[in-house]
Amino acid sequence: MTFNPLEERGIPLDRQVRNWRELDVMPIDPDHADPYTRCRIIAMNGIEVEAILFNHQFARHCTIPEVRRQLAETRYIEAQQQKVVNWLLPGLASVLETTIAYEQVAVDLTAWVARMEPDPYLKQAYEFGVLEDFDHLYRYANLFELIEHRRAERVVDQLTEVMPGRPTMLHHRHPIDNLREPYDKNTTAPLSKLHALTIMSAEQQTMNFYMNVGPEYMEPIARQLYQEIGLIEEEHVTHYESLVDPGETWWEQLVNHEYNECYMYYSFLETESDRRVRSIWELHLNMELEHLRIATELMRRHDGRDPKEVLAPRFPAPVRFEPNKEYLRELIATQIDYTTLGTGYVQEAHERFQRWQEQIHDDERAPSERVIDENRAKAGEEYRLETEGVHPLPSLRRH
Repeated sequence: MTFNPLEERGIPLDRQVRNWRELDVMPIDPDHADPYTRCRIIAMNGIEVEAILFNHQFARHCTIPEVRRQLAETRYIEAQQQKVVNWLLPGLASVLETTIAYEQVAVDLTAWVARMEPDPYLKQAYEFGVLEDFDHLYRYANLFELIEHRRAERVVDQLTEVMPGRPTMLHHRHPIDNLREPYDKNTTAPLSKLHALTIMSAEQQTMNFYMNVGPEYMEPIARQLYQEIGLIEEEHVTHYESLVDPGETWWEQLVNHEYNECYMYYSFLETESDRRVRSIWELHLNMELEHLRIATELMRRHDGRDPKEVLAPRFPAPVRFEPNKEYLRELIATQIDYTTLGTGYVQEAHERFQRWQEQIHDDERAPSERVIDENRAKAGEEYRLETEGVHPLPSLRRH
């Protein structure tokens, strides 16, 4: 099925405002919902939050009253959409349970994007990052068992494995080594731009989430683990946002954001298993089509360019949440010892990396290591969910 969002008309903007009754959506049932439905909700919330934050930044740098008014109108609708999407999450879930779902999103969304990415440099960036999110899932799963006495398969089901990736303690790098080379806006495929915006948005919301929820715990190991991984999420946002060409005009960025929202809602509409949630994706897609039309008109009027120069004429294949177990095991077996140097990747611990490690750890065992030690001591063994056999690396198998 081909779908050209530039030829579709959505719901007129003046008919998009919803009242309290319409905004008060029923959350999903955490015990019976498809885990990937929760992943789609979390991913879409990240997309909406990025759209709102970008819109605010554009407004703060815009001197044209007409455009500022238009941005304010669409931004309010985006804010309503974000509330509906995020409020689909069940209030019964603990912060840590939601954290594990966030990391499942990071693992399976980034792995899917890496598999589909046509640009080798961008593909490598996603493959590098996903091995770190994979390890974060393992660390939080052990914390989940340690302080809540629950097991992560309750959240991820059997869809995503839980075992060591690139050790979290080795993710701490000098800030300049977290910057990547940006894509070239004039030659990069539109699909690659969508991928970069999607993963940046997902990681940004994870960074923001950990910033705020980390100190809500009383247990020292929980507070310390959120602090450690929260710092790494800062690195990840730097890693992914630097892939985007900073030379894109505000108008290009606006249409890219609106197009990506349409694409993600379309993708989830095509793949959603929950009929009630699917109806929300459909409604929001029809709203976003109008937002995209407005953005393209603004670009023509104020940037003097045809949006077709930068946007794909039809949607790519839908983004899918699906197991990536074999792919991730292959990455673990071949890329686990990578770190970064400048805008590239190396397999040796270079001097700047070693100095940063010494400075951040200061001869103390990292919280990400201690959480495994503490859970192993309490439960008799660390928590893992290895559905496809033993760990691909002998050095990281259970001892």
